[in-house]
Amino acid sequence: MSEGSGRRAATVAVWVALAVVLAVALAFSASRASGRQSPAQRAAAIDGILKCPSCDGISVADSSASTAAAVRQVVLARVRQGQSDQEIEQYLVSRYGPSILLRPPTTGITAVVWVVPLVAAVGGVGGLGVFFWRRRRPLTASVTAADRALVDRALAEHGPGTGGRPVSP
Repeated sequence: MSEGSGRRAATVAVWVALAVVLAVALAFSASRASGRQSPAQRAAAIDGILKCPSCDGISVADSSASTAAAVRQVVLARVRQGQSDQEIEQYLVSRYGPSILLRPPTTGITAVVWVVPLVAAVGGVGGLGVFFWRRRRPLTASVTAADRALVDRALAEHGPGTGGRPVSP
């Protein structure tokens, strides 16, 4: 096996190992997320994405304010009634406004804020890939007889070993 093919095999082995680790991690996280949650667990998850109405940047789950406690009670009651997460969020947004959500909505102008960095990252990675791919390709320039004659004439005029500078008399 040549040195180049040995390196290529090692590179492929590293990428395969990374793909296997990624697949195992995704499978593990998917299996853990698929279990049914109790109403209290669902309510706690929803509380984690809601901002306390009277606090500054703290979730309802982390706040000890009375308004946060009231929101937690509303969320738990609505979870027990069987409402979906989206229905509960919509109710709270209608009551407190969109500022109650810790994560911004992904519609309208905020969708652009979420999409532009992703597009820029993909474009940057693609640009780097093209750049390195072009640098890796071997040059296919061939030397013609006219090129050889030009070099021979320059060497005859200036002398070998002068770096192309004229020889002093």
